Amino acid sequence: MLSQASLAAVRRGVGNAAWVRRRAEDRPAGLGSFLAVTLAASFHWMDRPRVASAVATMLDPGGAVVQVDAPAYRADELAAETRRGTLPFPPPPDDALDELRRRYLGGDRRAGRGIRNTSPSGEDAVFRRAGFLPAEIVTVPDQRAVGQTADDIVARVFSSSSTAPHLFGDRRDHFEAELRRVLAQASPAGRFSVRLPDNILRIWRLPV
Repeated sequence: MLSQASLAAVRRGVGNAAWVRRRAEDRPAGLGSFLAVTLAASFHWMDRPRVASAVATMLDPGGAVVQVDAPAYRADELAAETRRGTLPFPPPPDDALDELRRRYLGGDRRAGRGIRNTSPSGEDAVFRRAGFLPAEIVTVPDQRAVGQTADDIVARVFSSSSTAPHLFGDRRDHFEAELRRVLAQASPAGRFSVRLPDNILRIWRLPV
């Protein structure tokens, strides 16, 4: 991700960005102060009280911490749109992909070196205990229809913590071959449609 961000910055002529690989729990670590700190669908992985308290020390007056969430698309709604002809290709076969994961890795979802079948909630309480005001919630509309290839979905599966490549050991190639067969059965053309959900921003500010 950092490599891709660096390449994107070069392509766009951005010369005032620095890329740092470090755990959120290690902040502020001399990084400076900021008008905004963003967390993109990542806060649930962290030591949340520790990170919220650290972020509070990194904000300029009037600054904010923003959590960006994109709710998962609804496969049944995508299938209905495909039947109505409002989407050109079928949705990704997520139920079949999850069943394939279960056959190879078991019912529990792997996460790092442990198991995580649910994600924690209550972010607002965590930030308020760290001294922030109650969250402002802003919905950024999207709903664009985008196309995905079989390669896109294979990449998405292997980028997920619950199906990271190393989890399969010497069965990784077998899993990918089965994964591609499932995708080919769902869409012989190798194309899928997804309607992007709205983005939900939760914004916390410190009292002025």
